[in-house]
Amino acid sequence: MKNAALLLLFSCSTLCSALGGDRPLRAIGLTVGDLGNPFFVQIAKGAEAKARELGGPNVRFSAVSSDYDLNTQMNQMEDFIAAGVDIIVLGAADSLGVAPAVRKARAAGITVVAVDVAAAGGVDATVMSDNVQAGQLAAEYIVKRLGGRGNVVIVNGPPVSATIDRVKGVDSVFGRYPGIRIVSRDQNAGGNRIGGMNVMTDLLTANPGIDAVFAVNDPTALGAALAVRQARRSGMFIVGVDGAPDAVTALKDPASSFAATSAQDPFTMAAKAVAIGYGIMQGRRPAADQVLIPVTLVTRENAASYRGWSSR
Repeated sequence: MKNAALLLLFSCSTLCSALGGDRPLRAIGLTVGDLGNPFFVQIAKGAEAKARELGGPNVRFSAVSSDYDLNTQMNQMEDFIAAGVDIIVLGAADSLGVAPAVRKARAAGITVVAVDVAAAGGVDATVMSDNVQAGQLAAEYIVKRLGGRGNVVIVNGPPVSATIDRVKGVDSVFGRYPGIRIVSRDQNAGGNRIGGMNVMTDLLTANPGIDAVFAVNDPTALGAALAVRQARRSGMFIVGVDGAPDAVTALKDPASSFAATSAQDPFTMAAKAVAIGYGIMQGRRPAADQVLIPVTLVTRENAASYRGWSSR
C-alpha cells in the first residue's frame, strides 16, 4: 500500500512537471518607501525583470511608493489584495505597523516577501542587505579616520528594520572606543535628501564641533553634505549607506564632505525576492526564511573600481 502511494505521488509529480505544473505567475505588486530614491528605482527594476523572466512578457507588474507613510502603504496592500496579485514584494514603511496588512494578504492566499527591511505579520520570506554589517563598515571607517577620537552625529531615519540595524551596527563599533562621542542620534531625516539637509543644518547650528557624520542612507548623507557646504563648514566628513550613483559622483568630488558609503545591491536583492516568492508559490520553501546580502565599503580611494548598480 505504501509503495502504491509513493508510485501514485511520483506519477502525479512527473505528469504535473510534463504539463508545466508550476502555478503561473500572473501579477506582482511592489510597494516601497520612496520611488524618488534611486535605490528603490533599482528595487523596482530588479523585481520587474525577474517577474517577466518567470511570468513572461504579459505578467502584470505594479510598483508604488508609500512615501514612508503607513496608512498609504496599508491602502496599497488593500489594492493589491483586491487585484488578486500572486506575490506582494513589500518594502515596509513601518516594520511593525504593516503587520495587519501582511496578515490579510496571507489570508487571501497571496505570497508576501519582505525586501530591504523586515516586516511583521508573518511574511513568507525576507530578502535584505546585511544592514548590521553596513553600519559596522561605516563606523569602522569613521573610527579609523578619526584615530578613535572625535564628535560624531548619527542622522537617523524612518522606523524600519534596515535603519535600526544600521544604527545597531554603528553602535557595536563605536561602543568599543570611549574616545568617540555621539552628540546626536535620534533626528529622523525621513530617508531623503531634503530631510538630510534640514536635519544637518540644525545639527550644525547646535554643535560647533562635529568631526564625522553617519547617515542611514545615501540621500540623507548627500543632503547632509549639501548643508555642510552651504554652511561653509570644514573639517568633517560624512558616511552613508547604499552605493548610489549620486554618492559615487560625490566621492569623486574632492570638494565634497561625502567620504564613504556601504554599498548595497538593490537590483539583485529584488530579483532574489521575486524568485523566492515564485518558489514559495510552487510549494518550494527557501532554505532560510531570511536572506542577507553582504555589502561592501566604497570610499574615495576605491570608488574608481566600484562597479555600481547599473552593471548588476
